[in-house]
Amino acid sequence: MASGPGGLTYLEVGATSGVLPAGYHHVHESATVGSGREDFEVAARTVLNWGMHRGAGLTVRTAAPTAVAGHDATFGLGPVTIPVRIVYVVDEPNRQGFAYGTRAGHPECGEELFVVQFDETSTAVRIEIIAFSKPGTWWVRLGAPIGRRVQAFVTRRYIRAVRESVNRSRV
Repeated sequence: MASGPGGLTYLEVGATSGVLPAGYHHVHESATVGSGREDFEVAARTVLNWGMHRGAGLTVRTAAPTAVAGHDATFGLGPVTIPVRIVYVVDEPNRQGFAYGTRAGHPECGEELFVVQFDETSTAVRIEIIAFSKPGTWWVRLGAPIGRRVQAFVTRRYIRAVRESVNRSRV
């Protein structure tokens, strides 16, 4: 397994901000989760404060209450431990989110971006999830088709968790 900068398990650090690298499975999902500036603020907070991960059923262990570039987090999904490092944070007036990369012990190698966007013209609030990954262990390589289904399932749960957070805030 290639070792990237700072103990990451891949070399293409930051690639979710541009052209995704060849040789990886790519994910690009997006969905409307609300409308208006208030929904944008709620959705962005949900992503940045780990609410999206917790809402998708993952446990979250991190020293920082919000995503901070350079900080580590470890997620749990049943018996699977998922160590990551925040590689960059998106902090723009109409775009908020972060990307993390895999660390040693993660079942895959790659990076994933979670960003909430506010369209000033339509007032739509969208979440976008972009990722590139490949198996990081022999057992994930062996079960690659199952791993892709799990990734798709968790991605849908992330989107649902953000949408539900926005809907709860309106009550």
